[in-house]
Amino acid sequence: MEFDWGVVISFIGYFVFVLLIGFYFYKKSSNLSDYMLGGRGLNPAVTALSAQASDMSGWLLMGLPGALYLSGMSEVWIGIGLAVGAYCSWLVVAKRLRQYSYVAGDAITIPQFFENRFKDEKGVLRLISSAVILVFFTFYVVSGFVSGGTVFTTVFPGMDYQTAMIICAVVIIAYTFMGGFKAVCWTDFFQGMLMLVAIFIVPLAAMGKLGGPTEAAAAANNIAPGFLDPFTNTDGSPLSPMVLISNLAWGLGYFGMPHIIIRYMAIKEPRMIKTSRRIATGWIVLALAGAVMVGIIGRVYLGDMFTDATGAQTVFLVMAGQLFVPVIAGILLSAILAAVMSTADSQLLVASSAITADIYEKFTRKKPSEKKLMWIGRIGVIIIAVIAAVLARDPQTSIMSVVSFAWAGFGSAFGPIVLLALFWKRTTRNGAIAGMATGFVVSILWNQLWAGPTGLYEMVPGFLLALVVCVVVSLLDKKPDAEIEKEFEEAKVSEA
Repeated sequence: MEFDWGVVISFIGYFVFVLLIGFYFYKKSSNLSDYMLGGRGLNPAVTALSAQASDMSGWLLMGLPGALYLSGMSEVWIGIGLAVGAYCSWLVVAKRLRQYSYVAGDAITIPQFFENRFKDEKGVLRLISSAVILVFFTFYVVSGFVSGGTVFTTVFPGMDYQTAMIICAVVIIAYTFMGGFKAVCWTDFFQGMLMLVAIFIVPLAAMGKLGGPTEAAAAANNIAPGFLDPFTNTDGSPLSPMVLISNLAWGLGYFGMPHIIIRYMAIKEPRMIKTSRRIATGWIVLALAGAVMVGIIGRVYLGDMFTDATGAQTVFLVMAGQLFVPVIAGILLSAILAAVMSTADSQLLVASSAITADIYEKFTRKKPSEKKLMWIGRIGVIIIAVIAAVLARDPQTSIMSVVSFAWAGFGSAFGPIVLLALFWKRTTRNGAIAGMATGFVVSILWNQLWAGPTGLYEMVPGFLLALVVCVVVSLLDKKPDAEIEKEFEEAKVSEA
């Protein structure tokens, strides 16, 4: 893509917009609850779109389309698994977590909720869950910075990748630093709408150039024997049950994703959850359908331009640059930046809360002021972002693989514990610790040692073993005391 001032102006205009939102909410955050959880005052639409936009990241416009570009419809099962998982999370977890987190000491972070739920006075569970957040979110933010750097090098031809990546990181840090949770959620709201529009405009325009949907489908069918068959690989062999299970298992991640489920805790009133669920489900189904179209139509439109994952993940960028006049192309390319920012900002904020509210405030001897905690949180944003930027120096990093690793880690470590904490009164502190540690370790070891040989995504063994270990250890442990059981019942009553 050649340098064009129309693209640059649209791009810079978008940057200014998100920074203004951050500056606006800089004056609105008066305490740590405001900065980390928005004072539990989000409306249904902002809750829904900020949750889903922060979920999808550059993976939606780059990673998934790239996988479909190379492998065809056999990759669609990831999208189906995610759509089902998102709906189930909103249906099962959202309302109960909103109520229980308030009843259990008005928790403002997931680690704090775990500690309050199990009355862990020593803070072991809070410390372990904070460590899990810091490890996996650092890797997750890496994927965002890689995506942002790739977009910048497309908009500004000739710009060094590492310089581009650093500029993207600085902008994300700036508005997250200033405005906190409210700034993140409101920027995610607008970014979610921009992402949805862009992900349909680009493949529909390409389809028009190809002569229409019938012609495009016929051409796609000629690419490879099973390109349009979700049960067949591109070499004509049937999709293995292991791959199918692995792709669908992505949906399990929603039960334990801190930057998503924290939105459930932030909505103004529990009764608003149903409206948020409908908006969020509609958005994710449409967005994933658009991503599928980008990958499939992109392969027809661009042919065999790309042969590896690194190149294929730029299919949206290339089509937007070829199909539209510079100003419109700039807006569409901003959609990828929106996807990157909407996830990276949320992850930085949750990771920052782990440092501030879950480690520093918990373990410091002298209780710090609200103002000091807010500034420690802001410094935490910078520290984590710098570490992620160092890890994101390689432009050949696969966005899909990094996101896959972090997603499985959170889903395995937190997902079973969240579900059991909310719905099984007999769950104990020791059970939660054992289950969380199991999910964390198994997901990492499986990724490194057995994912390749078995073809099974680490989410499956990680989630299931964490669930089993938590249940077994809880049953072997002594029964939770009366206060915990009373609080559990109060959360159920207040939810009704």
